[in-house]
Amino acid sequence: MPAIDKDLQSIQEARDLSGQAFAAWKEWSTATQEQVDRVCAAMATAALDASERLGILAHEETGYGVPEHKRLKNEFASKNVWESIKDLKTVGVIRHDVDHKLYEIAWPVGVIAGLTPSTNPTSTVMYKILVAIKARNAIVIAPHPAAAKCCYETTRIMAQAAIENGAPEGLISCMQHISLEGTQALMHHKYVALILATGGTPMVRAAHSTGKPAIGVGPGNVPAYVDRSADIEKAARFITASKAFDCSTICATEQSVVADAPIAAQLRSLMEREGAYFTDPQQTDLLRNLLFYPDGSMNTAVVGKPAEYVAGMAGFEITKGTRILVTPIKKTGKEEPLSREKLTTVLGWYEEEGWEAGCERCIELIQFGGRGHSLIIHATDEDVIMAFGLEKPVFRIAVNTMGTLGAIGLTTGVMPSLTLGAGGVGGSITGDNVTTTHLMNIKRLAYEISPPPAAAMVPGQLKPGPSPQEIEKAVRSVVEDLLRL
Repeated sequence: MPAIDKDLQSIQEARDLSGQAFAAWKEWSTATQEQVDRVCAAMATAALDASERLGILAHEETGYGVPEHKRLKNEFASKNVWESIKDLKTVGVIRHDVDHKLYEIAWPVGVIAGLTPSTNPTSTVMYKILVAIKARNAIVIAPHPAAAKCCYETTRIMAQAAIENGAPEGLISCMQHISLEGTQALMHHKYVALILATGGTPMVRAAHSTGKPAIGVGPGNVPAYVDRSADIEKAARFITASKAFDCSTICATEQSVVADAPIAAQLRSLMEREGAYFTDPQQTDLLRNLLFYPDGSMNTAVVGKPAEYVAGMAGFEITKGTRILVTPIKKTGKEEPLSREKLTTVLGWYEEEGWEAGCERCIELIQFGGRGHSLIIHATDEDVIMAFGLEKPVFRIAVNTMGTLGAIGLTTGVMPSLTLGAGGVGGSITGDNVTTTHLMNIKRLAYEISPPPAAAMVPGQLKPGPSPQEIEKAVRSVVEDLLRL
């Protein structure tokens, strides 16, 4: 018997999993809050217990990042995400406005197609399953082909825990035969009600082009402004550690430092002490040519790689133990490739005189590649901090913290999430950190609280329209006029 083509296998798998998910969802949509919370708690525990093993598996399969950091991301995606949603009411009446005699009733969306990236594979799967199932949805994971095995294993662990605690089989699944055609078939399937896409720009565009509701978030180009009022030592420590975290594979990682001129030399010295290597002009040019192709796309061979590996590929040696490479640059835009998002251990470096100039540089960087995403500011001057908060076209501004962990909600009070909306300016439907509340609909049971206006109850005086004879006469007149022309 001839082998079945991979794309056909993938399409059939997408159809099968969608059908199974829909059948399971019809049962799950009637689950009680107690059943939902029991299943989600069990999944969160199972995922947390497997965090280290799955982090190693993700690193081995993709070659990206640091296993220990992937473990931390997995712990965040299981423990912290669950703790942020566990008390949410997602079944029945979730809110009652007594004064307005209004009841709000939770209603699930249905089957969700969850597209996940290779940079944060297992953690994104954990997060998406938890926020989807908590809202009484079903979910089919469509992983990046470079992370298919670790995503499937993560899904298997969580699905098993769900079934053992009363969830129907087929509610949670993951594609194993990955192809573009299969993912397209999943997104277009009649049973898929919503697409939750996290990854590169092409993936997000594909999700938005299906004609279905889609929550798609793509790349960021996060600047980190360091003001003269900042705790410079803390800023140096946090920026270096954040950029090195999992080799810069989180979209909220700092991509460029914008240093206030009076403290730039001190910040540089302190960052060097933390393991940052500042490149000379020749080395900077080698990195330009290595990291990006002429069309602006990034060389995937350097994604998620340690600094020593990247420097070696570029053709120069650095001090052993270097954590990140910092490239001093002056321009922003297409003529300076290093002003783009860099999903590896390379950080741009700008120096500007005063916060106003720093503000303008940050806006340039955001407009070039990270509209709506995130920005980091290190300062103690509250007027400067608020000016950045009011003026920047981004929806997460993390203050005096690591960009990597602050924007996702580990070190700040924003909602813990691994899907960070960029708002309308960034092509997203929301600027929020996406969570369970974005994956359920709200019905409203509304009682009358004021009588209708009296005029609405009285029959209006309708002006009669033209009679058939009058219409015929008007048409005949127009025809005669045309014939005379």
